[in-house]
Amino acid sequence: MTFQVVINLIIAIMWMFLSESYSGASFIAGYILGILLLLVLNRFIPDAFYLRRVYKIIYLMFLFIKELISSNFDIVKLVYKPKLEFEPGIFAMPTELKSNWEITLLANLISLTPGTLSVAISSDNTHIYIHAMHIDDIEDEIYSIKNTFEKAISEVTR
Repeated sequence: MTFQVVINLIIAIMWMFLSESYSGASFIAGYILGILLLLVLNRFIPDAFYLRRVYKIIYLMFLFIKELISSNFDIVKLVYKPKLEFEPGIFAMPTELKSNWEITLLANLISLTPGTLSVAISSDNTHIYIHAMHIDDIEDEIYSIKNTFEKAISEVTR
């Protein structure tokens, strides 16, 4: 990925020099030309096209923002009910993520979402213990986290 970014920047700078226009618009035109050249020559470059990973990173950020907003509304609904009817608890969520970076990112995204907190990670890095403010069904909670955050993280890193 970094190789492609460097190549794209070199193409953009070369375009500025060849067109003898040292402006931001010329750089952007060269950068877009570099993107098109990398797309055309994609089969000769060792990695997958780098803008796909950038797109998946942006998707992960928007997914987190969406989950952050929706969980805030859920917590407000729970707290402002006249009768407090919520069941907190701790559950173990199995994870297929392998690297420390991926597991740390998942644990932090879970902790930053209101209503949940990553308490611990198992010594073999296969389970994350999560405290939730309200648990209706543990399997639904696990499926929800696996289908959103874990899936998006694995798409970004692999």
